Amino acid sequence: MSLSYSHNTSNCFCIFQGNKNNFDFEAFSTMRTQRKPVRALDKLDRRILDLLQKDGRLSMKELSEAVGLTITPCIERVKRLEREHFILGYYARLNPAMLGASLLVFVEISLGSKSGNMFEQFRREVLRIPEVLECHLVSGDFDYLIKARIREMSEYRRLLGDILLQLPGAVQSKSYIVMEEIKETLAIDVTEASG
Repeated sequence: MSLSYSHNTSNCFCIFQGNKNNFDFEAFSTMRTQRKPVRALDKLDRRILDLLQKDGRLSMKELSEAVGLTITPCIERVKRLEREHFILGYYARLNPAMLGASLLVFVEISLGSKSGNMFEQFRREVLRIPEVLECHLVSGDFDYLIKARIREMSEYRRLLGDILLQLPGAVQSKSYIVMEEIKETLAIDVTEASG
């Protein structure tokens, strides 16, 4: 199997050529993020990104002092990083246990039909499920990996049987209940690779 990429101005289309698990299809997914050439970040940009991803509530005064800039050039850099989509947003991290959603579940989903239309239908429907935190189309023995948070095991049966396995094309699932969360972070290593 070979994987090739075709690109247009609004989307990046991934195209498989060959056979995967006894199915052929041309376009299986439209990625929703536009791929642009990444401009080189300097050390100040990287330091700003690192500080903001650790604490998005830093004031511009605190941020500028931490990176050794005056406020105006610091604000200009942050605005440029936002404009160029290096910064996608600022979020509050909530405590799931305090909100009654302490049970974390990962679910592998396999689809029976592997057409581009089926993948699109599945994608549209899974976006509507509030318990689903993440959903990824993956390579391997199954098609989607879903991360969900629920209140208790009784909700798990409803989530799996009444919701996830009712999604378009879903024929098989395999679930993993998280016993202990060792590491959970959204932080990306922004240090410059040495080379």
